[in-house]
Amino acid sequence: MKKWIHAMRLRTLPLAASCILAGAAAAKADGFRNTTILVLTLCTAFLLQILSNFANDYGDFTHGVDNEHRVGPKRAMQSGAISKAQMRRALIITTILTLVSGISLLWIVFAPKSQFVSALLMLLIGIGAIAAAIKYTVGNNPYGYRGLGDLFVFAFFGPVGVIGTYFLIASGFKLSVLLPACTIGLFSTAVLNLNNLRDHENDRASGKRTLIVQMGFRNGKVYQSLLIAFGIISLIIWLIFTSTGSLAWSACVPALLQSLLLLRVWRAQEPAKLDPELKKVAMLAFLTALLLFLGWFIPE
Repeated sequence: MKKWIHAMRLRTLPLAASCILAGAAAAKADGFRNTTILVLTLCTAFLLQILSNFANDYGDFTHGVDNEHRVGPKRAMQSGAISKAQMRRALIITTILTLVSGISLLWIVFAPKSQFVSALLMLLIGIGAIAAAIKYTVGNNPYGYRGLGDLFVFAFFGPVGVIGTYFLIASGFKLSVLLPACTIGLFSTAVLNLNNLRDHENDRASGKRTLIVQMGFRNGKVYQSLLIAFGIISLIIWLIFTSTGSLAWSACVPALLQSLLLLRVWRAQEPAKLDPELKKVAMLAFLTALLLFLGWFIPE
């Protein structure tokens, strides 16, 4: 059990929750709230994240990226704790569990209203999310090895996750929800980018052409700064037009702390020194979403 918990990388689950909490906060700001849907959406998001982690472990090990030169903690297959056959079975089981959770969620949301077209649309998006989680590093031509990981992380942790949650709870769409969606998507992409900054030397040697490998270490730091800056701007603009209480504004505190972490990123000359900052960027992204959520779910 211990080796599987390690492979699940539970420390990544708060980031997966961020888009769900932000979407629920946006829905509540517009007067919509449903705890059952929120819980089921969180469960589905967690299963998707675990599926992604399993696939990432499997794909990077298979392609030789997880080797003795990799910076950061050893993964399950890299350490020999889990075999390829075991991980393949885990991928199949987790995919099935994710589908069951997602379909149950869609049934609860749309069946009572007979909105089967909306259910089908969300099901297709869900299947796309499952495919994206697996195809990131698995297969003969994984998109994460072609510098497209950033785009997919932004899309699924941002617009798809936040707007999708809003749609499930509110049964509709509002253009302004794009702002918190961009914030969470940009912060999540910043986590991936920092990971790629840390690993860029080994990625280049292993043939994994991430965006950092293509643009270079220094330009990657500029890119990191832009991700954080635009994430903060999107958040502030949204709060100006929607906030109804000071607690929601407290979400700006962890968001602004992201800019302080940028100083550490810029000072780091060795990629290995970026490893401690990775968890901090992810946790601040989660705290931003959590405070937005609490801002509308806890009365002042």
